[in-house]
Amino acid sequence: MTSPDVQLLGAAAVRDLAQRLGVHPTKQWGQNFVVDANTVRRIVRAGEVTGEDVVLEVGPGLGSLTLALLEQARRVVAIEVDPRLAAALPETVAALAPARAGDLDVVHADALRVTELPGPPPTALVANLPYNVSVPVVLHLLQTFPSIERVLVMVQLEVAERLAARPGSKTYGVPSVKAAWYGDVSLAGTVSRSIFWPVPNVDSGLVRLTRREPPVTQASRAEVFACVDAAFAQRRKTLRAALKGWAGSAAAAEEALRAAGVDPQTRGEQLTVEQFAAVAAARTRVAS
Repeated sequence: MTSPDVQLLGAAAVRDLAQRLGVHPTKQWGQNFVVDANTVRRIVRAGEVTGEDVVLEVGPGLGSLTLALLEQARRVVAIEVDPRLAAALPETVAALAPARAGDLDVVHADALRVTELPGPPPTALVANLPYNVSVPVVLHLLQTFPSIERVLVMVQLEVAERLAARPGSKTYGVPSVKAAWYGDVSLAGTVSRSIFWPVPNVDSGLVRLTRREPPVTQASRAEVFACVDAAFAQRRKTLRAALKGWAGSAAAAEEALRAAGVDPQTRGEQLTVEQFAAVAAARTRVAS
């Protein structure tokens, strides 16, 4: 499904709309509005959005990406924390994409607290995420809405590199492991800071995640994530030392590590999500 009657927002239109609404981008909500139509279309293409998709968008702002999503998707559900922007978005879509206005739901809420959505379940998450909450938002929505099959988010480049990092790299850490619990993650490109208003002091990256089943383990997701948090809280220490508090003692940590086939002298940055899941499962067996 492609809707040719959707009019996208350019730089002048974004500024005019903001002025008309009395909106001044705030650092509190990490607001940097995309002013380039080519970029939002690129994001939609990278997200592989089709006419079958119900797309969840977080932080739609003035509607630049929302309109590009409505060119392709079956439906868009947009979560917006700013009350003025949440109220204005349906009016913007009605003016610039009148034929698609009925295919948009706007939820005025903090995305980190959303547990249910109107309409059919979302199949994709495509968003330009505020830098300060990007990782928690992605993880929360993947956990809360298992129907999400694909994710394509634009985040601060440094965050994008962390999310897509592989074991053994310097940027591999808690976000990398937790994202890998839900799916296969990759860097899908970079985006210049110049396409935003106001212009941030960093470039952005596109992160793609394709959902797959989590690792097979007897431990719960919460138990695995607690192990991951402990391992990276003191990332320069060996796992035997770093997991001491989590396991109850260094000896218990070593027992769980050896039971999972992991060298206790290894550091957390060397382990895959499957290995963390095995360590957590071994710990629950040891503890029982």
